[in-house]
Amino acid sequence: MSVTAVPIPPVEKGSLIKLWGGLALAVAIAGGVAWAGTGGGGTPGGCKTVTATGLGISTVKAGKGAKPTDTDVVLVNYKGRLASDGKEFDAGQRVPFPVSGLVPGFTEGLKQMQKDGSYKLCIPAVLGYGAQANERIPANSDLVFDVDLIDFKSMAEIEAMQQQQGQTPGGAEGMPQAAPN
Repeated sequence: MSVTAVPIPPVEKGSLIKLWGGLALAVAIAGGVAWAGTGGGGTPGGCKTVTATGLGISTVKAGKGAKPTDTDVVLVNYKGRLASDGKEFDAGQRVPFPVSGLVPGFTEGLKQMQKDGSYKLCIPAVLGYGAQANERIPANSDLVFDVDLIDFKSMAEIEAMQQQQGQTPGGAEGMPQAAPN
């Protein structure tokens, strides 16, 4: 058995550097495309749209109709998590909130939602609780909320409903109760 030698032509000077450089560039581009496709852009938590204030919001399921204002009370399902590790710190079903009585990022987000819609809010610490810490939320934490806007009404509508039903303010089911002193 004989071995046939195949001549290998010499490689041009610098072509290996070009080959490895091109390969590194291709890997970098592929990694960037993969990162962007998983929601790595935008905000902590992966929201796609960022407002002028820095709030991130993504529409999971579009709603219909008007949007709440500062004078409205909303009825929502929500789940709040820390953007850093995804740990859930709060959740609620059919919870009424006055739009203007919440952290700035949540208030701003609610005013961009429509009834029967589902949304994701990515709230930077400056629009959340900032340097305030508690047992569930560390200081300067970015927050992520999944929110379903079930319904909303103005305070005037709520008061009229309560009067019609012969109830005192704060006594209707699904309406905000006064905070205990």
